[in-house]
Amino acid sequence: MDLQDVEDRIESELEDAEATVTHARDEHDDDHLAATVVSPTFEDCPLVQQHQQVYDALGDHMTTDIHALELSTYTPEEYDEQQ
Repeated sequence: MDLQDVEDRIESELEDAEATVTHARDEHDDDHLAATVVSPTFEDCPLVQQHQQVYDALGDHMTTDIHALELSTYTPEEYDEQQ
């Protein structure tokens, strides 16, 4: 599963999501990824629940294609504040 496939999967499963997926920093394995996901569905959700939504969106790929996922999740407002 390439980076674009991971982004597409997240964006298709989470409402109005924008995902950016890269290879994790300092990792030489292609299956260690880092993702930044921005979605209004994260509003009023604890961080653990936000991450679970992304894991659910990726489904079985989390156990078959992706070994590790470094995840940052934001609502659109939180993301704008970070910029």
